[in-house]
Amino acid sequence: MKNYDISHGADRDCSPDTQPALPPLRRSWGEKPLPPADVHEAGTPPLRRSWGEKPYYSLDYYLREQFGEKVYRLSLNGGCTCPNRDGRLDTRGCIFCDRGGSGDFAASPSLSITEQIEASKAQVAAKRSCRKFIAYFQAYTNTYGPLKKLRSMFFEAIRHPDIVVLSIATRPDCLPDEVLNLLSELQQIKPVWVELGLQTIHAATSRFIRSGFTLDCFHEAVLKLQRLHIPVIAHVILGLPGETQAQMLQTVDYLGQLGIDGVKLQLLHVLTDTDLYDYYRAHPFPLLTQEEYCDLVIQCIEQLPPGTVIHRLTGDGPGKLLAGPLWSRNKRQVLNQIHRTMKERGSYQGKQYSGPSGRRRTAIRHPDSDNDTQATRRRQRFQGGDSHGRSFDTI
Repeated sequence: MKNYDISHGADRDCSPDTQPALPPLRRSWGEKPLPPADVHEAGTPPLRRSWGEKPYYSLDYYLREQFGEKVYRLSLNGGCTCPNRDGRLDTRGCIFCDRGGSGDFAASPSLSITEQIEASKAQVAAKRSCRKFIAYFQAYTNTYGPLKKLRSMFFEAIRHPDIVVLSIATRPDCLPDEVLNLLSELQQIKPVWVELGLQTIHAATSRFIRSGFTLDCFHEAVLKLQRLHIPVIAHVILGLPGETQAQMLQTVDYLGQLGIDGVKLQLLHVLTDTDLYDYYRAHPFPLLTQEEYCDLVIQCIEQLPPGTVIHRLTGDGPGKLLAGPLWSRNKRQVLNQIHRTMKERGSYQGKQYSGPSGRRRTAIRHPDSDNDTQATRRRQRFQGGDSHGRSFDTI
């Protein structure tokens, strides 16, 4: 099992060669232990290979297990800002984030929380029948603000009779003790999830995307939430400039070791209303092809523990802002290719997961492997800097 050094945060990159070990993997989430099928030591049941019709533990499968029916997410806007935009850390935001704060599909903050819920419910009802919903505070940093405001909007959402889960997107450096106490209080009413945008474990990339927090900050935030039995969903962006396939898989491996509850895998979208777009126009860098992305996602799925819920395999970029990759507009086609390829390969979640014993069932393909032609082409096109030879550490 790889060990990742988090002691120096952004001052030191994470490498599989470092030795300090992470805390032990979690063995329970509240009162619910990992299912026996997740154990794959000698003499124990084999790894689970399907969850319903899918070879991975999808969010839809998890929600049907928990609530007995389909549950839909409603994107809400609490009118929060972000320390990366209000001047506390920066005023520019993360390099990939548009002016909507990644909340382009959220309701208008001019409406009350109840009004947003009802409006979003009406949109869902126009297409399909559903009775249970997740209140998802999506835009910007939703634990960054006056505690009185946070308490008011979270309680208004969680007390709505049709809401079964409260999901809160935020930053790991915006979880002070008083907010953690509030989340613990809310958790006594209905399930509360916290979504943290890790994106990458690699310090050079983190500096380039201007995340503004370190890996040790993220690590500590996860441990605090785990102590409160609050599930954590980590966001990971695949295809960030300068990262090799091996580095992206290291990020996923780190999350597996940390015992993360859920993962959202997201293709890097270049949106026109971002600093990333300006950089891309001035210094073009290669974007993942559909084939490369699907292959990478499958490797991520195989590397994740069977008990980790996969909340997303690819995302939707706002159509009017998407500059690339344009193939990502057809989300259904991408998902179909992932599912078809997994079936052809006999692939399933956890197939390459190195569990508590540290023994990996099969070796992960490395971009330096002669057989990994896609990663080799990508490495040849892009060697840790832009097309003009500039290092991303200095941008």
